[in-house]
Amino acid sequence: MSDAHHDDHYEANHEGPIRTPKQLIVAVILAFVVPITIIVLLAGYVSSSTKPSAGSDGLGPQATAARIAPVGQVTVKDASDTSALKSGTEVYTAVCAACHAAGVANAPKLGDAAAWGPRIATGYETLLTSALKGKGAMGAQGGGDFSDVEIARAVVHMANAGGAKFEEPKVAATPASAPQ
Repeated sequence: MSDAHHDDHYEANHEGPIRTPKQLIVAVILAFVVPITIIVLLAGYVSSSTKPSAGSDGLGPQATAARIAPVGQVTVKDASDTSALKSGTEVYTAVCAACHAAGVANAPKLGDAAAWGPRIATGYETLLTSALKGKGAMGAQGGGDFSDVEIARAVVHMANAGGAKFEEPKVAATPASAPQ
């Protein structure tokens, strides 16, 4: 008698949602199909298109063009075009002022007649040669990229501010090209 009572209690409390063989087959098929479908959909989402990283444009057309750009470039300047040449003041401001405004590395300050006096006494050509080729801590052309005429104008500007009376250099006229 106790066995019958025990079986009824067991069946009443331990019934699952699957009660028929048909339900069991559907549950087994869905247990395989649903996870596989989810995996396929996730794989398709991840590999469907190129998604840039957050904050990165490394594959963009501008970044690619910057990576494959040539290292150096050649710029051809027309020596006869005097309008494109910088003035002595512009060259001084762009390059020379970095040292000559503050007197860095014993560079004579702009307008300091005592410091410029001995240098002016050596002559314009010596000052120009020092500026073009470099002297002491100063590199050639003061580290700038200017024509010889522009550097000469800057030398005249600085020397004249220190008490010299140098005349600004003129651009030599280039002869017309010969007919071919």
